[in-house]
Amino acid sequence: MSSPDEGAPRRPATRLVRAGRDGDLTGPFVNPPVVHASTVLFETVEAMRPGGQRWTYGRQGTPTTAALEGAVAELEEAEGVVLCPSGLSAISTALLSVLSAGDHLLMADSVYGPARRLVDTTLARLGIRTTFYDPRIGVGIADLFEERTRAVYVESPGSYTFEMQDVPALAAVAHERGAVLVADNTWATPLFFKPLVAGADLSIQAGTKYLGGHSDVMIGTIAANARAFGKLRETHQALGLTAAPDDVYLTLRGMRTLAVRMERQMRSGLEVACWLQGRPEVARVLHPALPGDPGHALWRRDMTGASGLFGVVLNGWSDGKAAAFLEALSLFGIGYSWGGFESLAVPARLAGLRTVAPFEAGGALVRLHIGLEDPADLIEDLEAGFARVGNLS
Repeated sequence: MSSPDEGAPRRPATRLVRAGRDGDLTGPFVNPPVVHASTVLFETVEAMRPGGQRWTYGRQGTPTTAALEGAVAELEEAEGVVLCPSGLSAISTALLSVLSAGDHLLMADSVYGPARRLVDTTLARLGIRTTFYDPRIGVGIADLFEERTRAVYVESPGSYTFEMQDVPALAAVAHERGAVLVADNTWATPLFFKPLVAGADLSIQAGTKYLGGHSDVMIGTIAANARAFGKLRETHQALGLTAAPDDVYLTLRGMRTLAVRMERQMRSGLEVACWLQGRPEVARVLHPALPGDPGHALWRRDMTGASGLFGVVLNGWSDGKAAAFLEALSLFGIGYSWGGFESLAVPARLAGLRTVAPFEAGGALVRLHIGLEDPADLIEDLEAGFARVGNLS
């Protein structure tokens, strides 16, 4: 039987099944052994010298971590990958690998809230300044560059309001000025969009979400091109970051079904989103894969699919009425995160999260994640929820 990598299959679904199955790491097993390790033994003192043997200490890698790093690197088309204990730690590690005291960062105003808190608190304390920019700025971002601007941080689409960004254009401007582009690509995953191919230098995934896919792991990944990987690896090692071996194993196992899960969640999400567009209770559906969405042209140009996460503006509704609606649903859980097999519905509160590009909702904003349930059942649940709160103000 030939090696799993022989012939280098190119299509994403095939890569997801085969990636990371290096015979030197996994032996004859389909799944890599889960190595729980801190101490690694050496045959000789000489072997303890740098380069003396591949495995030296649990924090610096095991066959299990190497299998997931290799799988993500293949999917991302990356020079290399590091693993972190969470998506947020991946964001902080990526930024610390490219920024120093006195540097300036440009960050989209539509980013994940904890990423904003990171730059407003810890990075600010370290002497790193941040300017937030309108996510629709495109090449106009050139006007915001300063002498010490070292990085541009994008999240496309935005975490709460789903604005698409022109990643290739932003990357070109950044590179012309000697800066790097860092992209949070958790929404699309590298199955539907490859930031490094589009020009980014670092691509971040909260693997807690779609890569793991079962709401039972905490993990983050950072993929880098050749320009950025050296500093990324150095920073990752210096910070002493490591992902738990069982979470690494579960993430790799989840990736094997990523293609079928995301295809189903994309179709179900669009079915539910289209139904919501026709409801009188709904003012807007924020989903870049819908025709008519302001970011639809960029989505069609850059991405090959969509996830099941999108926003809904409820027509003139108060936050209290929106809360009653969410609590009336039976198939949508109320909980943080997304990307698992279950559907979720949460309020999307923007207070303190926008400073330069205010989002005028015109009603309460909720965020829906469509899981693997039958979309007809989800639509019936939403319809029943609307009926239960119809007369509330």
